[in-house]
Amino acid sequence: MDRLLFHRFSAAFLTTAFAALLAGPVLAQTPAHTHDAASPHKLSLDRGHRWATDEALRNGMDRIRGLVEPRLGDTHAGKLSAAQYRELATQVEVEVGSIVGNCKLEPKADAMLHLVIADLGEGTDAMAGKNPKLSPAQGMAKVALAVNEYGRHFDHPGFKPIRNVH
Repeated sequence: MDRLLFHRFSAAFLTTAFAALLAGPVLAQTPAHTHDAASPHKLSLDRGHRWATDEALRNGMDRIRGLVEPRLGDTHAGKLSAAQYRELATQVEVEVGSIVGNCKLEPKADAMLHLVIADLGEGTDAMAGKNPKLSPAQGMAKVALAVNEYGRHFDHPGFKPIRNVH
């Protein structure tokens, strides 16, 4: 049952994200903070400063980093099986779902976060074998790079970038 709920949540999230892309100009004009808001196309700082975060975001990104960083050596060595990549992708997706459901950022910071989330989604799709253009190892690298981009653009005290991302 939990897996069924997860897949339904994932499908709903992806449908919402796709709808946001299609309706971007309309949603961008709404004043309310939602996770459906259209996002800019390039990560940037907030007038030279990192974007504010909240506890839910910091905890979720720490957990994603903790899932990915220890497995990069195995990724580079070609030691992860397709099943291991899928499992790791599922774990990252659960954390992303928690971030999306619980973080409360101001709209501009939220828009920047959605760029990171989009990269995490692309990476987990590749890890799960859902993107024929990227291998699972490339997906893992994409997730690791997204985590590092988050660290460069969001204020997260004590955050350490993932090393040895190729």
